[in-house]
Amino acid sequence: MSDFIAGPRDQGLYRLAAGTLLVAFQGTTAPEWVLRELENGLGGVTLFGFNVADHEQLCALSERLRAAGDPVVSLDEEGGDVTRLAYHVGSPYPGNAALGAVDDVELTCDVYRAIGDDLARCGVTLDMAPDADVNTADDNPVIGTRSFGSDAALVARHTVAAVHGLQSAGVAACVKHFPGHGATRQDSHLEIPLVDASLELLHERELVPFRAAIEAGTKSIMTAHVQVPALTGGLPSTISPAALTGLLRGELGYDGVVISDALDMKAITDAYGLAGGAVLSLAAGSDLLCLGPIPTEPDIQKIISEIVAATGDGRLPVARLEEAAERVARLRSWSGEPRRAAAGQSTIGLTAARRAVRLTGPAPELVDPLVVEVDTPPTIAVGEVPWGFHPWLSQAEVVRVKPESADVPALLESAAHRSLIVVVKDAHRYETSRSVVSALLAARPDATMVEMGLPIWRPEGVTYLATYGAARANAQAAAELLGV
Repeated sequence: MSDFIAGPRDQGLYRLAAGTLLVAFQGTTAPEWVLRELENGLGGVTLFGFNVADHEQLCALSERLRAAGDPVVSLDEEGGDVTRLAYHVGSPYPGNAALGAVDDVELTCDVYRAIGDDLARCGVTLDMAPDADVNTADDNPVIGTRSFGSDAALVARHTVAAVHGLQSAGVAACVKHFPGHGATRQDSHLEIPLVDASLELLHERELVPFRAAIEAGTKSIMTAHVQVPALTGGLPSTISPAALTGLLRGELGYDGVVISDALDMKAITDAYGLAGGAVLSLAAGSDLLCLGPIPTEPDIQKIISEIVAATGDGRLPVARLEEAAERVARLRSWSGEPRRAAAGQSTIGLTAARRAVRLTGPAPELVDPLVVEVDTPPTIAVGEVPWGFHPWLSQAEVVRVKPESADVPALLESAAHRSLIVVVKDAHRYETSRSVVSALLAARPDATMVEMGLPIWRPEGVTYLATYGAARANAQAAAELLGV
C-alpha cells in the first residue's frame, strides 16, 4: 500500500479509489502485488489471452484471486474473433456477425448461455460482451464482425438475447461500446475515433441497442473512447459527463455499473495520461475502470494516488466514489447468488456456425484442392488468435501467404489441374489482399473464394462462400460445406 496512508480516513479513501480499478497482469498466475491490492480493496481484474492456458489453470487462478479479496473477475469473451478462453486455438462459438446473419434470437440466447456456462465454470463473473455497436461503417477497423449488423433493430434484439443468455448463467453482461462505435473509421486503441452524428441520429441508430439492453437488465455497460461532437464536444465519451451522466444516467435512466473501455488505449493516454484519464472518467460517471494490459504496479499506485488526490482538490467528490462502490457491491452480490449447475459442453457453437454459412454459386467438386489463405494483420482487440482452415482440411494442402509478397504465378502453377480455394478475411479493407485475390481469380475463374470477415467485397462470377467470422467454428462449418 502507498506510503501516504496515515489514518482510517486515508485508508478508507485508498480502498474506495482502489475499488474502482480492474487491473491486468502478465502470466498465468496472480502476482503478489495483485493479491496484496485485492486485500486492500482492489476492484478486480481483467484477464487476457496470455493469462489463460486451459480450464484447470483458469479455475485455479480465479480461485486464488477470490481467496485474496472480493474481485470482479472479467474478460472479453465475445465468441467469434474476440476470445480469451480459446485465445490459443480459436473460439468454438461464432461471433455476432454470424448470429446476426442467422437472425434467430433464441439461437443467440443459447450461444451466449453456453459462453456464460463456460465462464461461470472458470470463476469469471463478468463478461465484457456483447458488442452492441451498429456497424454502419464498412471499413470500421475495430468493430466489423464483432457487431450483429448494420440495422439498429436487429442489433437491439440480439443484444437483448445475448444479455439474457449470459446472465441466465450467472455471468454479468457488459454491453459495449456506449454510445456507439459502429460508425467509426479509426481504432480507439490508436487514436480518438469520430462519430459524426446528430443527436437525432444517435437516438435513431446508435442508442437503440443500449436502450433495449437497459430495459433487459444488463448489469453493466462499457464506455467508448469515441468523440461525438453533438454530444461530447471535443471529449471522448469515456470522460464526458454529458455522455455518461447526462445521457446514460439521466435520459436513459441507467443505474447499473458503468465500466470504462481500457484506459491504456492511446485515445485516452495520449491526451490525458493514464491517471488523469482515470480521474476524469470517474468524475464523468464511470464506476469501474478497465486499465488494460499495459499499466504496471507502479502505474496502478500512481492512479490510486491521483484518485485520492482528486478527492482533496475538488476534481472528484468522495460521494462519486461511494456511489461507484455501492453499484459494484450490488454487482458482486448478484454474481454471488446461487444458480443451477452449469450444463455440459455444448455443440451449439458449431450448430450456429453451420446456419450462418452462405454459399453463392454452385458447390465445387473438389479435386486435390489447394487452399490459399491470404494473411490479414490482426487487430489489437482480437490479438494473435489462430484462424483459417488448417485444422479442418486434412485432405487439402493449405498455404498461408502475405499479400504484399505473394508469388501469384507460383501459386497458380501449384494449383494447376487442382481445385483452388482462396480464403480471405475482410478483403474489403485491404487493397493488397484484393489485388492478390483478383489476380488468382482472373486466371482461375473456377476457383472458390471464402470470405471469413464481412462479405462486402464480392468478385462476380465465382463461387463465393461467406462465414461471417473467422472463429474455429466458422472454419469447421465452411470446411464441411466444401466437403473437404
